[in-house]
Amino acid sequence: MMAAEVTAGERAVTAALREAGTGLKSAWRTQIAGAGLGTRLGNSIRLASYPRSGESLDAAALVWSKAPVIVGAHDTGPLIRSKNGFWLAIPTTAAGKSTRGGRTTPGEWERRTGLRLRFIYRRRGPSLLVAEGRLNTKGRAVASRSKAGRGATTVPIFLLVPQVKLPKRLDLARDAERALDGVPGLIVAKWISSR
Repeated sequence: MMAAEVTAGERAVTAALREAGTGLKSAWRTQIAGAGLGTRLGNSIRLASYPRSGESLDAAALVWSKAPVIVGAHDTGPLIRSKNGFWLAIPTTAAGKSTRGGRTTPGEWERRTGLRLRFIYRRRGPSLLVAEGRLNTKGRAVASRSKAGRGATTVPIFLLVPQVKLPKRLDLARDAERALDGVPGLIVAKWISSR
């Protein structure tokens, strides 16, 4: 009888932890998608159940992210400063996309377009990096084709700010505690249903 109870317990613990891990993974993915961070970041949440096959009283479930820096930043809401202590350059829509993927930098933008950026300090609001050019039909800043500079205008390319406070958009610990608190009830329910 004891061997049968141990087997039922192994089955119950393993099933309960797999269910709790699956529930936590889906809760985190739902929270990330609900915060407007996209399904790709949500799909970075992974689950591993141990043992991989069979049952055990020492079963475990591990839920983690393959992008822990990004998810952690949205979970804690940190203050972001530039590496060298000057400015963070935030591209406007006129800057366009980077050729390497991701956000473009001022140096890369100058090399790509052939235009020079000019610094404009503003006491109130963010300072600017602007270029003398024209906007194309897609709203991107490009060099003026006219030799006389016809149609050229001053276009803001980057906003410069000393620091940015990322808002806290996630509360992953709340879902983890909820899943952890539900494990004993799941074990008991699985154990009773296996009889």
